[in-house]
Amino acid sequence: MTIEPPIYLVMVEIRNETSEERRNMAEYCVTGGTGFIAAYLVKSLLEKGCFVRTTVRDPGDAEKVGFLMELAGAKERLKIMKADLTEDGSFDEAIQGVVGVFHTASPVLVPYDQNIQATLIDPCIKGTLNVLRSCSKASSVKRVVLTSSCSSIRYRFDVKKQQITSLDESHWSDTEYCKRYNLFYAYAKTGAEKEAWRVAKETGMDLVVVNPSFVVGPLLAPHPTSTLLLILAIVKGQV
Repeated sequence: MTIEPPIYLVMVEIRNETSEERRNMAEYCVTGGTGFIAAYLVKSLLEKGCFVRTTVRDPGDAEKVGFLMELAGAKERLKIMKADLTEDGSFDEAIQGVVGVFHTASPVLVPYDQNIQATLIDPCIKGTLNVLRSCSKASSVKRVVLTSSCSSIRYRFDVKKQQITSLDESHWSDTEYCKRYNLFYAYAKTGAEKEAWRVAKETGMDLVVVNPSFVVGPLLAPHPTSTLLLILAIVKGQV
């Protein structure tokens, strides 16, 4: 199975730089580089000859981030930088000077005995705002691609009652519905995407949002991601 992320969404043409060599010298930022989608984005960008910066919470954790430096071209063209979703300005350095940003970093599954606000909702919503604020400060950024989720669209009372069967980009998950049924991931992703579009409208930012559903495939990282752990739990009859 081959996964080819939609790199074209952000690899925009740079005016007056028509040669392949000069375009490939452009630098891109991928947040949350150890995540499933992010790791494939980093891999694809490197394979296309691009320079890449990716952010993680601890660049010194070789067990978690070491596999990224083993990707083809990583030693020459990849920088792994520290950033925290909940810290204001944390992404400024990683984003300053790049032409495109893929924001994928987000918690997915957290134990219900944890503080959901602190471990899921705040990192998702505030983290998205922090990244977009850093993008708005960087005049070099030409486009931002946000990995949202179908969860920001599909959880609605009218869907549950079968009053609506087709959803498109005009629909949003109902936050009251999400709270009633403890769908906190959907609640967080809905809030984050709404904030992203608000910021884009206010700043004129070129924003593209992707709303995937269940993303699976061969792992690049040495450890299973939270989504794959859920699949394993289903296979083992633990869910």
